[in-house]
Amino acid sequence: MQLDSSGLQVLSREECLRLLSSTPIGRIVFTDRALPAVQPVNFCLDGESVVIRTSIGSKLAAATRHAVVAFEADEFDPAMRTGWSVTAVGHARAVTDPAETARLAALPLFPWAPGSRDHYIVVDAEQVSGRRIAEERTV
Repeated sequence: MQLDSSGLQVLSREECLRLLSSTPIGRIVFTDRALPAVQPVNFCLDGESVVIRTSIGSKLAAATRHAVVAFEADEFDPAMRTGWSVTAVGHARAVTDPAETARLAALPLFPWAPGSRDHYIVVDAEQVSGRRIAEERTV
């Protein structure tokens, strides 16, 4: 098990992707009018790509078009003081191909927010990293 300089377990790419696929909520980090912005979203992992549904005219749809973004998801247990965090960085793209849209529509990705959410954003996970804090064991 590899540890980072803070004593956190460094996760493999495979473990990061497995953990990402285990949770429905994450945060996308993008640039909005030259400032950093973070927005919570529900998502689905499609292979090694993060898929988000939004409305076509949303701020998120406009800001992520052809942009490099970060995506983060995590899970923590405050009582046990354990948890993990995974970050994926890659180019975001709007899905415009009808065949790809139909394929993504079949994924188990159901918008939580009200209104029409028929626009898909795909973030290809070019860089993936993650850390886990585990229960400290005493000998």
